[in-house]
Amino acid sequence: MSRQRTTIFLVAAASIASMVSGANAAIGSTGQADRSSGTCGVLFDDFQYKSATDPDLADHGWNARSEMGGPGVPGTAWPASNVSFVSTGGQKVAQLRATTNGTAPGTTNAELRRTTMNLRNGTYATRVRYADKPATGPDGDHLNETAFAIGPTKFDYDPIYSELDFTEYLPNGGWGETGPINFQTSWHTFREDPWDARTAESRQARSLNGWHTYVTQVGNGHARYYIDGKLTADHTVDQDGNTILPRQDMSMNWNLWFIDLDAHQGTATSEYHQQIDWAYYAKNDTVSPAQADARVEKFRKHDTTYQDTLINTGSCENYQPPEH
Repeated sequence: MSRQRTTIFLVAAASIASMVSGANAAIGSTGQADRSSGTCGVLFDDFQYKSATDPDLADHGWNARSEMGGPGVPGTAWPASNVSFVSTGGQKVAQLRATTNGTAPGTTNAELRRTTMNLRNGTYATRVRYADKPATGPDGDHLNETAFAIGPTKFDYDPIYSELDFTEYLPNGGWGETGPINFQTSWHTFREDPWDARTAESRQARSLNGWHTYVTQVGNGHARYYIDGKLTADHTVDQDGNTILPRQDMSMNWNLWFIDLDAHQGTATSEYHQQIDWAYYAKNDTVSPAQADARVEKFRKHDTTYQDTLINTGSCENYQPPEH
């Protein structure tokens, strides 16, 4: 959403690194989309892990955030223990946990993130369970439940800043909006202070409580967003006519955090949960929501819980902008 926020892209420097190298193209070039449809590999994860400290989680390129910082309320924590793996309906899923008692010291957020930035054009898909009500405690907090892809930013109006918010769901509203409301936002760039975001944005003023599948197709000049197979947004440029397609590599992430603490009721602690069933990415390939579901079912039929066949050579190589 094009709203003021504290945007600090926090990553572990030792574990976040782009896996790709330079190719000759102009900054902002998006013409490589779908050049080799279906041949550049896929990333799939069914999140069959024991805990946030499971060595396989790191080996497969994920971690649970533990650093302080934004977005959200200053001074709140992001403990890795707020990411767990639980069983629901006979299926193992990732679970994010966020808690608040209405004070910054008493507030925690959660984030599960990809530790390698090598995702750009293609199709992103994920099945996520949002909750309109807390698992325990009073309701009403201004909470953001999300799935997104993002790259780093180095300075205000960074010309290659890239972010695609597949879904930002506010069950109780926030940022001056009444909930429940969901946003898809495609970014060109932004300035932190005073806040100025150059984006394309769509919204749906309805509940997304429960399980839903979010698919985002990126390429050929468009970022198209789907919820449960229905097209809900089609973005091409920001308000100034600049492309919103990614201009650098990104990682795929989910987080659960408090926008502010103004709406908390009383002093009792509220606990909220968000769950992620699976994640799928097809590089440089336009995959329909039905095809994404079918591919995930095929993985599960063959007991494939994780696969990374992404290619970054030849026609599949991601253009890397020069240092700036």
